[in-house]
Amino acid sequence: MNKLLNSIRLLKDRRVLINSAAFSGYLRGLSAKEEAAPHPFRVMVSKEMSDHVRSWRFIILLALILLTCFSSLYTSLSSIGTAVKANDPNGSFFFLKLFTLSDGTLPSFTVFIGFLGPLLGISMGFDAVNAELNGGTLTRILAQPIHRDYLLNAKFTAALMLIGTLFFCLSFLVTGLGLIIIGVPPTADEFLRIIFFTILNILYVAFWLNLSILFSVRFRQAATSALTSIAVWLFFTVFYQIIINLIGSMLISPDASPYEKFNYQELIRNLLTFSPSRLYSDASTTLLLPSVRSLGPLTLEKVVGTIPGPLPAGQSLLLVWPQLTGLIAATVLCFALSYYSFMKKEIRSH
Repeated sequence: MNKLLNSIRLLKDRRVLINSAAFSGYLRGLSAKEEAAPHPFRVMVSKEMSDHVRSWRFIILLALILLTCFSSLYTSLSSIGTAVKANDPNGSFFFLKLFTLSDGTLPSFTVFIGFLGPLLGISMGFDAVNAELNGGTLTRILAQPIHRDYLLNAKFTAALMLIGTLFFCLSFLVTGLGLIIIGVPPTADEFLRIIFFTILNILYVAFWLNLSILFSVRFRQAATSALTSIAVWLFFTVFYQIIINLIGSMLISPDASPYEKFNYQELIRNLLTFSPSRLYSDASTTLLLPSVRSLGPLTLEKVVGTIPGPLPAGQSLLLVWPQLTGLIAATVLCFALSYYSFMKKEIRSH
């Protein structure tokens, strides 16, 4: 009898061990599946990127930017032979003329990007939040076990990744076509300037992207946010400089001393720096024209002791660092305001 009881106990212990081993294996399988599952933020970013790529507005703007890119490249290549002169301070930077040169019929590559870049950023962000809210999908998305800020961060990250990829491809496309056609490779300094110029384009478009996202959070209708973003873009691109120059011409009297005129010019220049388009134009001109040594009016203190000649890429980058900092600060400010407004926004259906 004792032997029978002992054998039964041994069988029970073996079954417990087998069950515990199977349960531990099941837990290990679940943990492996959880580790293999993608992060929700990554899934949302990939979904937003696929939505942008498949949208007709992105395809139309992409085709328009490519068309203008090839047009500006054609105008620069058609007049590059007559643009190089013996006394040109930028003559040694032959490859950078592909981005700045124009024959007068069409603007240069930098002018096209400065004009069409904000439209690209606005088109990718003006309905980022209010379209989800009006369609009723915002409440269903946030009902899932994800953080609320994942939605806004994913929309900005996906759009910024597409913008960065687009502008790097455009810059390398112009560089490659120019290398094939003119047969002159860019120097290391020219290649660094092209990279800095591409990063500047991304920062400039990212500002307008964040501004349109802010308006999409603040306004319920997508048309209102789109019109407000375009109105702000037109004001800073066209009317702001006209207003500042008009005010400056009214303040400066004809009998003013040279010192007073210099102070008025500095004041107007400081007021113009509040325009993102002016920050972009100053930075792009300095990066692509190495002979530019100052962005403001030159004084005797600035001229004395300087060595004539083009600046290296590092010095040009230091010269435009205030413009880059201003664009980054404006972008971060718009994103912070949109983030705060979105986290405080009521999203329940009425």
